[in-house]
Amino acid sequence: MTDLDPAALRLETALKRLELALEAHLLRTGNPAALRAEIAALVTDRASLADALDQSLAREQELQALADEASLALGSAIEDVRAALGRED
Repeated sequence: MTDLDPAALRLETALKRLELALEAHLLRTGNPAALRAEIAALVTDRASLADALDQSLAREQELQALADEASLALGSAIEDVRAALGRED
């Protein structure tokens, strides 16, 4: 038995209790099939939004890298122009 076994057992027990509570709630609140479909749709939407967010964050990182590169190139160009004009500050 590892140190994680008791925690895994508690987690499994908690998940079972949650599933039972959710099932009971679904039965009390109306059409369980409709609610399950709605929950499935929400899960799908959440996965889609998470994917879109991951893509947006990756794109933001790419754009930031390009902006940093452009900033360095601009700084270098400014220095070249200053040197050509004889105004090295």
